[in-house]
Amino acid sequence: MGKRLTNTTVAQGEDVFAVMTTAVHTTCPYCGVGCGIVATPDGNGGADIAADHDHPANRGRLCSKGAALGETLSLEDRLLHPEIDGRRVSWEVALDTVATGLQRTIDRQGPDAVAFYVSGQLLTEDYYAANKLIKGFLGTANIDTNSRLCMASSVAGHKRAFGSDTVPGLYEDFELADLVVLVGSNLAWCHPVLFQRLEAARHKRPSMKIVVVDPRRTETCDIADLHLALKPGSDVALFNVLLAGLADRGIVDRGFVERHTSGLDAALAAARATDGAASGLSRADVETFVDWFARTEKVVTLYSQGVNQSSAGVDKVNALINCHLLTGRIGRPGMGPFSITGQPNAMGGREVGALSNTLAAHMDFSPAAIDRVARFWRAPRMATRPGLKAVELFEGVRAGRIKAVWIMATNPVASLPDADAVREALRGCELSIVSEAIRASDTVDACRIRLPALAWAEKDGTVTNSERGISRQRPFLPPPGEAKQDWWILAEVARRLGHGEAFAWRGIADIFREHAALSGFENGGRRDFDIGACASIDDAAYESLQPFVWGGGADKRFFGDGGFFHDDRRARFIATTPRTPVNAPDEERPLILNTGRVRDQWHTMTRTGKSVRLAGHRPEPMLELHPLDASVRGLVDGDIAEVSSRWGRGVLRVHVTDSLRIGEAFAPMHWTVQVSRAGRINAAVNPAVDPLSGQPELKHTPVEIRRLDMQWHGTILARRPIMLPEISYWARIRGAGYHAYVVAGDQPFAVAQRTLSAAVRTTNPGPWLDGENGVGAVVSDGRVEAVLTLGATYDVEARDRFTPFMALDRLTMKQRDELLHGGTDMHRGGEICACFGVSCGAVEAAISDGATSLATVGAMTQAGTNCGSCRPEIRALLRAARHMKVA
Repeated sequence: MGKRLTNTTVAQGEDVFAVMTTAVHTTCPYCGVGCGIVATPDGNGGADIAADHDHPANRGRLCSKGAALGETLSLEDRLLHPEIDGRRVSWEVALDTVATGLQRTIDRQGPDAVAFYVSGQLLTEDYYAANKLIKGFLGTANIDTNSRLCMASSVAGHKRAFGSDTVPGLYEDFELADLVVLVGSNLAWCHPVLFQRLEAARHKRPSMKIVVVDPRRTETCDIADLHLALKPGSDVALFNVLLAGLADRGIVDRGFVERHTSGLDAALAAARATDGAASGLSRADVETFVDWFARTEKVVTLYSQGVNQSSAGVDKVNALINCHLLTGRIGRPGMGPFSITGQPNAMGGREVGALSNTLAAHMDFSPAAIDRVARFWRAPRMATRPGLKAVELFEGVRAGRIKAVWIMATNPVASLPDADAVREALRGCELSIVSEAIRASDTVDACRIRLPALAWAEKDGTVTNSERGISRQRPFLPPPGEAKQDWWILAEVARRLGHGEAFAWRGIADIFREHAALSGFENGGRRDFDIGACASIDDAAYESLQPFVWGGGADKRFFGDGGFFHDDRRARFIATTPRTPVNAPDEERPLILNTGRVRDQWHTMTRTGKSVRLAGHRPEPMLELHPLDASVRGLVDGDIAEVSSRWGRGVLRVHVTDSLRIGEAFAPMHWTVQVSRAGRINAAVNPAVDPLSGQPELKHTPVEIRRLDMQWHGTILARRPIMLPEISYWARIRGAGYHAYVVAGDQPFAVAQRTLSAAVRTTNPGPWLDGENGVGAVVSDGRVEAVLTLGATYDVEARDRFTPFMALDRLTMKQRDELLHGGTDMHRGGEICACFGVSCGAVEAAISDGATSLATVGAMTQAGTNCGSCRPEIRALLRAARHMKVA
C-alpha cells in the first residue's frame, strides 16, 4: 500500500504534514459502493486519481465522478476561517460562542431544544463524536442524518424483519446470482461500478436474467430482460402478488420457514387480498416475473431510493424481504435482499447511531441498551428516548421548539423536501451553526456561525460501504487555512462544556478503538455489529488497516442458517397492505413528480460542480415529461416550464421523452441557488414521510406544469463570474477557464440585451463588439473575455460553438469574424462520455464511418472504454442508426 512520506501526527488538533508526493490509498467520497482509489499528490495542491485494483469493492474500476475527483480539489469556494454573522473570528471565539450558546439553550429550555443534523459525508469517527456528545452528554437524541433521506426505510424494514439493521449479503452475490432484480434503482447512473460488475458478470454468463422494476425506463434498463414500469408507489402490490404466487406454486422452503421465521400466515393473507392490477402492469409481465423468480434459486433483489423514499417505504422493504424469507433465499452465495445506500458512509452512520431513533453500535432505545451505552461512555446525561427525525427536526426549528441547531457536512436548505420552509426555519433560529468545507451553499448562507471543516482529500478516518465493508479514508492534502476535522471541533466544544475527559482523544485512531470497543461491549453475539477485535489495534495497525467486511461468520454473510436478532432468533414476515401515497394527485395538480440523480453530478454539486468534464452531460436542471403530457400543456423540447406544488415551485428546461409513464414527470435534485436559483426542485417536493422510518416522499409529489412564455433565450461564456439581473431562468455551468450561463426571460428582447451585456461587461471589461443575430463579445488584446448570444428560440448548440474561442490566446481576423457571426459550425451534440470528453456528435460520426458495436465506437473515440457509465447511451445511438438503415 502506498504511504505518505510522514505519518499524520495529531497534537491538540493540529495536523502536521510533510509535502506529500507518494501515492495514498483512500476511499471515494461519492456513493455507497465505497470504491478504493489511489491518490498521488502533485505537490501543488492537486492530485492524480486512479482506481485501486486491490480494493474489493471496485477491483480497479471507477465511475465518471470518481475518475474526475482530481478536478474537484481546488480551494475555490472553500470556507477557510470561522465566521460569526459574516465576520471572521478566531477558533477560540467561535468555539466559545458555540459552547456558550448550547449551554445557555439547555439551561433555559432543556436539552431537547438542541439538535444536530449530520451527514453521510462524515467519517465514522466524526459521526461517533457527534452522537456521543449529544446523546450522552447534552442529554437529547435530537440528532439525525441526511441518510434519513436515502435509507431510513431500509433500516426500519430490516429491524422489523431481522431484529437488527443488517444487510445480509455481499457485492459478489450480484455476480453469482442467476436472477438479479433491481427495484427503484438506476444502478447504471447512481452506482455505476456495481453496474459495471453486473454487466461484466452478465457478459460472462449470458443465461443470467435481469429484471428492472421502475416507473421510468432508465439507462439501467439497457441490460434488462424485463422492465416492469409499475405505477409509482405500487411496489407493495407487486411483491405481495409475487409472495402469493410463490406460495401457490409451492416455492416455499418449509424447513427454513418453520425453523427460522414467524408470521407467514398473516403475511400471506394480506398478499392474497391484494389486487394485482394496482401495480398498473400487464398480467403477462407479472406472470413472467413470478415465473422467473419461482424457478430460479439464486436470486438477488437490490433496492434503492425508489423503494425507500416513500410514505410507505418500510412496507415496500418488508414486502420485498418476505419473498426471500419464504424461499429461504437469504444469506447464501448469490441470493438475498440487498439495500444499496446512496452515500459513502451512510452505513457508518448507522453503526454509530447517528439516526435519532438509534443508539451507537446498532443498539436501540431499550432500557438495557440505554444503561449499557451510558455505562460505557460514563455519560452524565444520557438520552432516554428517540429524538426528532429530519423533517420533523426542521419543523421543530421553524416552530421555535428547537432553539439551537448544528448542521455538519450537509445542505438541507437544498436537499430536504419543502426546502424553502427549511431556509425560513434556519433564518429564524436563535443559534444556527454549520460545520462545512464549502463557503457558498444555501445552508451556509442561512446560518449565523460557520465553522470551517476539512474536505474529503484532507480527512482521516474510516467509512463503511453498502456491503458492510470498512475502509480507511486517508488524507493526501494538508489542511487549508484554519479548517479542522469535525471530530476535533466537537471535542473542543465538549471540553468547553466540561466534558473534556470523555473527549480527550489524541487522534483519530483513539476514536476508532473506542467505537470498536463499544460494539463488542456486553455483546456476546446478541448484536450483529461487533468489531470488538479492532479495539486493541495500535496506531500503526490503524494507519495500515486494510478493507474488511464485518460480521456474518466465515463467509461474511448473515442469516443463511437463521440466527436472526429478534429475542426468539426468528425472522418476522410482515403483513403489508398497499397504501395510496400521501397527497395524491388531483384535478389541480394531476401529475406525479419523481426526483433523483443524474449520471455525472452528486448531491448539491459542491464537489462535482467544480469539474469541467462532469458539466457536459446534463448541464441544466431539466424536467422530463411524456410527449402526451407535454403536448397537452403546449410544451416542446427545450421550453422553460414551471413546476408547482402545494409547497413551492421550480423552473426547469423541458426534455420530452417516452421513458416515463403518462401522468408522471422527473427532475434531478442537484441544482441549488448557487447554480440555478429557480431550478432548486426540492422547494416543490412533498414533505410527507413514512410513519415508521420518517423518510420523506421524494418520489411522489402532486404537481402541475405550465409553459413559461420566454421572449428570448441566451448563452453567455465569460472568464470571470457575472452577477445576473433578475430573470426567469438561468443555470451556471463550469467551463475550461470560463463560466457558462444558459439564460431565458420574459422581458422584451431589447431590455435583456442591454441588461445582460452590461452585466457581462461589469466583471469582464474590455471593448464590446456587436456581431450578427444577437451575438456580442468582449475582446481585449485579441483575447475573448466574454461572449453573449441571444435569440428568440433556444439554441442548444450555442455553448459548443463558442467554447473553442475561449481556448485561444489571440484571435485571428478570420476567427474574430467567425465569432461575431455565430461561432464555429462544429456540431458536438452534447457530451456523452465524461471520462474522455467525447461528444454525441463524435460518436455519431464514428457510427457513420462504420462503427457498429461498443467495441468499435470505443476504438475510434475512446467513449465507453473507461467507467462504462455512458455505454447505455452509446448502445441507444447504435440502435437508432440500425433502425435508420432498416427504414
